Amino acid sequence: MLVDGGTADVTALKDRAPSGILCTAQVPWTNTSPVTQILKELGSTLFSAVALFVSPLADFSYVVAEAERCFPDTDVLACTTAGEIGNTGYDEGLIVAIGFPKSGFATKSLLIEGIQDLHAQPLIDRIALERVALQELNPDMEHGFAFLVVDGLSLSEDTLAATISPALRDMPIFGGSAGDGIDFGETLVALNGKISSNAAVLTLMRSRHKARVFSLDHLVPTERQMVVTEADPDRRIVKSINAEPAAREYARIVGKDPEQLDRFTFASHPVVVRIGGTHHVRAIQQVNDAGELVFFSAIDEGMVLTVAKPDNMAEHLRRKMEDLSKDGVPANIIGCDCILRRIEAEQTQMSRELSDILSSHRVTGFSTYGEQIGPLHVNHTMSGVAFYHTESSSE
Repeated sequence: MLVDGGTADVTALKDRAPSGILCTAQVPWTNTSPVTQILKELGSTLFSAVALFVSPLADFSYVVAEAERCFPDTDVLACTTAGEIGNTGYDEGLIVAIGFPKSGFATKSLLIEGIQDLHAQPLIDRIALERVALQELNPDMEHGFAFLVVDGLSLSEDTLAATISPALRDMPIFGGSAGDGIDFGETLVALNGKISSNAAVLTLMRSRHKARVFSLDHLVPTERQMVVTEADPDRRIVKSINAEPAAREYARIVGKDPEQLDRFTFASHPVVVRIGGTHHVRAIQQVNDAGELVFFSAIDEGMVLTVAKPDNMAEHLRRKMEDLSKDGVPANIIGCDCILRRIEAEQTQMSRELSDILSSHRVTGFSTYGEQIGPLHVNHTMSGVAFYHTESSSE
């Protein structure tokens, strides 16, 4: 069991963990040739795909162009972040790389542009054809999943996730929305040297290794509810709650001064909506000048929002990581972790403890403006995939 700041415990857990399946590397954004250094750290392994999670402090165009030169025969997907998850857990100012070795993975990456005006059927047909072709070409790779990175300011993640999911059939999908620190200015994705906004990169993967897609959150619904009585769904803006100005009524319900609402308030007093038998977070991004609430994900009039209270985030994460280890310790985990979790960790002084847990379980990834899991775009969660050394029975 980890203790707060328990470096010795982290080292012990890493020593007991199996050797990695993925290849990972990281460099500070100040490095003058960051991808050249990443290439050196990754070594001579041949990759079917490389993912780059790029700090907004870095020159994204330069990083993407250098990656195209360094990996000319490999699909390279990239996105900007709201923070990185590297060797020591939560970090900032890094370029983090994940390489998927050809020996264990076959991949196909698709750049999906113009996601605010999707032509659904052609996209569904394209994904379905690529999924079938990838499977037929790699019959010895029994395990499949899909990874999505998407422009986090596109306001279109909900529609995109719902469109993609049926085309994947039984292939589970997870992903994250590109970030821009806490500035919310510009978020970008790229594939093979082409940079896009209002876009997404979908990577279909087949693997020899068992891969378990997951989603977790530490929020517990309370009895406090509110109804959205006026909204602008296209811009994810709630204008009124319970027929009162939105920000003022939200502040009243959570017991805060409406003039003092900030990202720490939203992180510690999230709201959730019930979909089927499960609650999903509808996170608040900010209060605009009109006193309206701007959300990270889909919102509409008539929606009933329930205030949630957070469980102890560190204890919850530790339990969930242990759950992923019940049938064997993961060799690697990719995590797409909501920026609101990082903000809450800072507010509750749990950042170091959470970082130790992430590091000890070999979680690599980035902080997001939202997470994708199946057909849903959600917030205040971590979505991801764990890899295990159990290989296909045909080997």
